[in-house]
Amino acid sequence: MKIFNAIQSKNLDVYTQKEQHINSLQLMERAAEQCTAWLTKQYANTTPFVLFCGLGNNGGDGLAIARMLYYLNYNISVFVVKYSTKTSNDFDENFTMLIKLTSIKIIHSEYEIPQIDKKSIVVDAIFGAGLNRPLTGISKTLITHLNNCQNIKISIDIPSGLQYENNQHVETQSILKANYTLTFNYPKLSFLLPQTAHYVGNWHLLDIQLSSHYQEITPCDFTFVTEKTIHNLLISRDVFSHKGTYGHAEMLGGSYGKMGAVVLATKAILKSGAGLATAYTPNCGMQILQITVPEAMWTNNSDSDHFLRGDYISTQKTIGIGPGMGTQTETAYFLQQVLKNTTKPMVIDADALNILAANLDWMSEIPQQSILTPHPKEFSRLVGNFNNDTDKLEKLKKFANTHNCIVILKGAHTAIAIPNETIYINSTGNAGMATGGSGDVLTGIITGLLAQQYSPKNAAILGVYIHGLSGDLAVKEMGKASLVASELVAYLGKAFLHIENASHLIS
Repeated sequence: MKIFNAIQSKNLDVYTQKEQHINSLQLMERAAEQCTAWLTKQYANTTPFVLFCGLGNNGGDGLAIARMLYYLNYNISVFVVKYSTKTSNDFDENFTMLIKLTSIKIIHSEYEIPQIDKKSIVVDAIFGAGLNRPLTGISKTLITHLNNCQNIKISIDIPSGLQYENNQHVETQSILKANYTLTFNYPKLSFLLPQTAHYVGNWHLLDIQLSSHYQEITPCDFTFVTEKTIHNLLISRDVFSHKGTYGHAEMLGGSYGKMGAVVLATKAILKSGAGLATAYTPNCGMQILQITVPEAMWTNNSDSDHFLRGDYISTQKTIGIGPGMGTQTETAYFLQQVLKNTTKPMVIDADALNILAANLDWMSEIPQQSILTPHPKEFSRLVGNFNNDTDKLEKLKKFANTHNCIVILKGAHTAIAIPNETIYINSTGNAGMATGGSGDVLTGIITGLLAQQYSPKNAAILGVYIHGLSGDLAVKEMGKASLVASELVAYLGKAFLHIENASHLIS
């Protein structure tokens, strides 16, 4: 699902009108109908609504919703925020229709801002996609007032004051903090970023039949990964296949006291479908791995007891490296030998990333299309500090392009940068996954997928999605606070089964 920016969103509306031979007022009516249907499904007509409308098309949406609620016998109070002398044509049309049915109060100054009954639902239709500046004057005062109210607040299209993508110059107190946001056909990028997502609350996509052709032909900087995206990625298994068919993955890592990371990653390799797995650790990991992951093999090529060191001889297995590895000087040398002796794309995580950050000249030795999986702090060590989410995403894209590697920036709505392509934003996962070892499981999943001959791009996208889906399925049974990383591994089978079943339905 493509994530359009504000200009593309406006162009999509215009394109839809031409393609479907409708005018902007008819498209607005369609949007209002979908919003009204959602509102009336959630709230009985004994629930009072207070609607705040701006002077543009977002305000027109609000006025149309108010009219529809009126016809359904809801108790409505409508306020128009007079922040300008200009209005849009569709606003004027809807204002004329609504004023014939009920009164509309105009807010010119802070003295005309109403006190709102606690039982009322507030609908925010003040500013939409067209906003490209911080709020001032009566608009800012009203937003501050509404944020101080305890009422449930529902924004139409986007919370007023929030911009589609770049909010680095927006004052946070000038953004309405919604409980719910009703938006159309696709999410906005700001819904998915750490600094702005909390203003949106729970967001819901409403289908207003915008042009599918425009959406197909228009390139975007960002894509939202959904179940529909994933269903074409799974490789089916042949009846006459065997363990060799699905590859041999090798997980390099571990150090004294940190062997659990390799255990989790190795288990995830096998649960993601790889035919064979080997754990490559210091000697202190041998018994631990043989007991905890009996399906896996174990190896080492030096006599080190506590950390990885020495040379590395390539065996052409698919490599994942980093979990629990440590950053000792001898281990850094070992990592460099692995990079020099590996030609296939590999997965690089955790301490391997921290060693790379201290030796950025080694980046040229990484096999092309390898997959790096940093969390934000590890990423900042690689690229330097970033000022905000916009800056972070720009550096993410530049880093992936410069080094021809795939970078998975972990977090809520993990971002996956593919060199010279769109950035994919993941839709699965939850706060219960903010626990030690979760990233090691992801490293194992992606390494296992690479071993099965998934392309690096597909391994990254599918791996991140199924990792999050495993967490989503797990928390349904145990809650977020109790989730631990080993349960992410345990639920991988259910996650794959869920995608397989969904694929049959989508097809």
